This record gives sequence, structure tokens and C-alpha cells, in this order.
Amino acid sequence: MPEQLLFGAEVFLNGLMAGVLYALVALGFVLIYKASGIFNYAQGVMALFAALTLVGIMDGQIPFAHLINAVLGTEIHHFGFHVNAFFAIILTMIVMIGLAWCVQRFVFRHLVGQEPIILFMATIGLAYFMEGMGDIMWGSDIKKLDVGLPQGGSFWIEENTQWLGFGNDRFYGFFLDKLDIVATGIAIILVAALVLFSQYTKQGRAMRAVADDHQAALSVGISLNFIWVMVWSVAGFVALVAGIMWGAKSGVQFSLSLIALKALPVLMLGGFTSIPGAIVGGLIIGVGEKMFEFIIGPLVGGATENWFAYALALVFLVFRPQGLFGEKIIERV
Repeated sequence: MPEQLLFGAEVFLNGLMAGVLYALVALGFVLIYKASGIFNYAQGVMALFAALTLVGIMDGQIPFAHLINAVLGTEIHHFGFHVNAFFAIILTMIVMIGLAWCVQRFVFRHLVGQEPIILFMATIGLAYFMEGMGDIMWGSDIKKLDVGLPQGGSFWIEENTQWLGFGNDRFYGFFLDKLDIVATGIAIILVAALVLFSQYTKQGRAMRAVADDHQAALSVGISLNFIWVMVWSVAGFVALVAGIMWGAKSGVQFSLSLIALKALPVLMLGGFTSIPGAIVGGLIIGVGEKMFEFIIGPLVGGATENWFAYALALVFLVFRPQGLFGEKIIERV
């Protein structure tokens, strides 16, 4: 097999893996938009907050330790014990459910029936509030997240694909990150579960009804309070999964919240209301930016991964603004 084709195949596979990580973030946007018609600007910060909380619980860190020490003049930072990763994830999920309840109780409960732009502005305020709260609770230093997920390249895949080079000394087999492989498997399970939930459960149908019309949903006995808490809780779980994957990959730091920006072109391609669309859009963006950098990057000086996804989404919007799997736009003429 030609050398360039081999390296291109490796780049393609790594693009698929990266696309899955983008899709995990996009899933949170889709869930909340399907349930409330709100574009949740705070989804990236939710992933950051979940990852910060998980690391803090695992390390036995005292929440608000810096504030407590400044007010009381103490020097306490840790409880003196560590929490198992499994129990820490459960405790973090409880925190995210509590956050979902607070968001509904103190913010969106008072905005029922308001214009979408007002709801969107509320999520911007929520994003900055959560970012500041995470800083005060857990500190702003970079943290290492280790929940036992495998790290580094898979030597088994490298050894079993080396024969594709047919003796080429420069080809050592495909290099695929174990964490990306695990993320792919988790994303497949997560998407299948969410699709089944939204299509075949009473709560899933109620979720779609709320997205169509708040007042109409209320008139048929659907509880907006319950639906919004449920959806924000599920979105919090998705944010937790995304935070674990990205945090384990690059560390838990405040730049983690910027991964939400990479989810925007994913949503534009897949559609704001489609769970499978988030996955397909993520794969297209992941593969597209890697292959474009591999093929075209050397011709234009490289660094194309920073802007390719947005350029592709912009071109795509011209021809299909609702996305590949989004709801078709029907207008009375």
C-alpha cells in the first residue's frame, strides 16, 4: 500500500476519534434545545464545572477552601482522604442534578413563554456564573484527571496493522489513542440510549412537546418544571462524560470550556434538534479538519484545524441551513 495512503488512513481514523469527542459536547446542546428551544451557551462550562467537581471530590478537596481561609484565617484545603473514582462520579452526578434543579428553580421557571433570545441571554449569564463558581469552589489551577481510563497509543493495534506497510521502514502501524477508542464506545452507547429515550418514552415525547410550545404543553398537563429539570440533568450527565474525556486527555483547566465553540459547527452540520445528527456532524468535522490539514495544510502553511470547521459550517449553511438531520423549514407562502 502506498505510504501516503497509509498515513492518510491513520489521519482519517484519528479524525473519527476526535469527531466523537466533539459530538459528546454537541449532544448536550441538542438535548436542551430539543426540550426547551434554548441554545445553551453554558454547555461547555457545564463540562468544565463537572470535571472540576469530579477532580475536587476525588482528591478530597474542601469546596470554597480559599474563601473559607480568607474569611476565617485558617489553612485548610483537604479533608485528608481520597474518594474512589466510581463513587466520585456518582457524587458529581448528584451535584449536576442539584445544579439542574437550581437552574430551573431560580432562572428558567421565571422565563416561561419568553422570547428565545431572552432565554439565550440567560444561558450566557449562567455560563459566566458557573465559571466563577467553579473557580471559587475548586481553584483555578490546572488539575490532572485520572479515573482509570487507558492512556496512550494502542500497541496491539500498531503491531497488528504494521503488515499493511509491506516492509516499509517508515510505517510502524496505525497509532490510535486508547482514550479515543474508549470515548467512541461510550458515545455509541450514549447516543443509542438517548435516541431510544427521546423516541419511545413518555418523557421523551413530552420533551419534544415542550420544545414546540411551552403554553400548549402546559395546557395538556405536561409539567415544565419536571421536564426542564430532567433534561438539564441529562445534559449535565453528558457534560460530565465530555468533561471526563477531555479532562483526561488535556487536563482540567478553564480553557476546557472553549470546547463548546468546536461544537457549534457540529450542530450546524448535524442539526440543532437531532441526536444522531450531533454524532454525524462530529464525525464530519473531526475527519474533515484532520484530512484537510493532512492534504491541504502543507500547501497553505498549515494551522488549518483552527478555522476549517467554521468555514465548512458556513458553506453548509448556505445550502442546508437546518442541517443534515434538523427539522425541515416549512413556511406559508
